[in-house]
Amino acid sequence: MNGSFDILIVGIGGQGTVLASNVLGEACIREGRPVRSAETHGMAQRGGSVESHVRIDGRYGSLIAPGCADLLIAFDLLEALRYRHYLPEGGRLVTNRRFVTPTSVYMQKQTVPDEAEILAALGDLDLTCIDAAVIASEAGSPLSQNIVMLGGASRFMPLAAETLLAAVRACVPPKTVAINERAFSLGRDAAGRC
Repeated sequence: MNGSFDILIVGIGGQGTVLASNVLGEACIREGRPVRSAETHGMAQRGGSVESHVRIDGRYGSLIAPGCADLLIAFDLLEALRYRHYLPEGGRLVTNRRFVTPTSVYMQKQTVPDEAEILAALGDLDLTCIDAAVIASEAGSPLSQNIVMLGGASRFMPLAAETLLAAVRACVPPKTVAINERAFSLGRDAAGRC
């Protein structure tokens, strides 16, 4: 592969973006590929925006410039809209169908766009939508939504699915390995049907 493959993972505090970036880093190490990553946390403890930059095979800094990401993985539909400018026109977005309405919307009496409006605003992208909450529950835990999303996005990464699954096993707590393996596989299958 020539040049880097840049992945931006976005969500809100508590959704597991940092764990997801750790899984990608572990997969890169297992494949012997250089990787750089960085996280930025905006009031993550209060449900604020969190972004994780992962650059595979890159030679330069850890942060991805707007308009340059190869893949955007959004754990929240509103965060997909907030960070879509990191993708070039026609860029690849894998997003969760669900979103958490920010507290500021209630405090400031703002209106929230519905799913159809958000998806219309993302219409110029190569879009894969996954209902991670339903799939994670099927896998055995709603807390595995981040691994569902990684499974779905794995179809569009330059890393082997087997390597990513081994990295999931290495990064999640031992008692949750079986649930997370299932979450990854179900997410990958869901993206294949989109």
